[in-house]
Amino acid sequence: MNDSRQIAGTVAVPRQPAETPAPKTRDAFFDNAKYFAIVLVAMGHAWEPLRDSRTVLALYMTMYAFHMPAFIIITGYLSRNFDGRADRVQRLVTGVVVPYVIFQIAYTLYIRRVQDNDSTYLAMYEPRWLMWFLLALLIWRLTIPLWKAVRWPVPLALCLAAVACMQPSLSDDLQIQRVLQFLPFFVLGLVLRPEHFRMARHRVVRLLALPVLAVTALAAYWAVPRGMRYTWFYHRESAQELGQPWWMGIVATGLIFAVSVILTVCFFALVPGKHHWFTKLGAGTLYGYLLHGFLIRGAQWLDLYDADVMNEQPGALLIATAVAVACITVLCTPLVQRLFRPIVEPRMNWLFRREERPGPAHRAGAS
Repeated sequence: MNDSRQIAGTVAVPRQPAETPAPKTRDAFFDNAKYFAIVLVAMGHAWEPLRDSRTVLALYMTMYAFHMPAFIIITGYLSRNFDGRADRVQRLVTGVVVPYVIFQIAYTLYIRRVQDNDSTYLAMYEPRWLMWFLLALLIWRLTIPLWKAVRWPVPLALCLAAVACMQPSLSDDLQIQRVLQFLPFFVLGLVLRPEHFRMARHRVVRLLALPVLAVTALAAYWAVPRGMRYTWFYHRESAQELGQPWWMGIVATGLIFAVSVILTVCFFALVPGKHHWFTKLGAGTLYGYLLHGFLIRGAQWLDLYDADVMNEQPGALLIATAVAVACITVLCTPLVQRLFRPIVEPRMNWLFRREERPGPAHRAGAS
């Protein structure tokens, strides 16, 4: 009898073990962009006590026009694959919900301590300071299926933002003003493709980036004594609460969105695309974001900004900037990530059901 391995004169080749898929590599550009964006966040918070200076306030306004929009656009772009799958929902819970609960409590107690406040009030639906971003991120990601389904996602998100900006009756619960007014940037990130970021880093755009940022800073310097309110860029109040008529909510939403996108493109144009010593820090930006607030509040509590050197310009600005950059850089390092991972990115496998993968017979449709 012929060898069972021979069929029509052909020797069957033994089955080779399946190749293990290569691990996905991180994109250096996005890690670099995340690192520089979180550096700008820390710098902005460090500059807040120095806003009596016209120069500092102009720089502060320029930065706030694009640093959070840039961070949110990146977040939206990196959230494109969220589809409600079990492992991604688990990641949403452990990487967003749990850190929100932990740090909401921690910041409430910490701020209460530094302000000598004996109140026992704790509301999980009223985000404390930095915590609005985590709550917003949770809401934005849960709505991703909607933005993937509608025909014009960005215009629709802008309409919602404009409506929010015209509604002073919206409460502070869930920081809903910020959730809705920053929403267009997240949705924009969802619809962007790799080629859009390559276009932003075109040589011509890179040559124009610094001049555009400089002109914007000069325009802010001109606008400061003429009543321009930097709080527009916080996106946390309606037009009426900022002393403007309701229709300014529509105008401001469109205008600020356009300016923020242009400045964000300039920011992306200046971000290096290759691996550098700071590239690996882009994976730790959530740690830097959640932890640096304790240092900022602590510095204000200790009256460090009242020292003689901090009352002199531009020395105060340079010192605050250097300290902010150094601190946020340390907080994004792998060592800090390892130390704080149990509360920032806990595994919590005990909370979730283990997925059962079908065996070969089930995959083949056998009974």
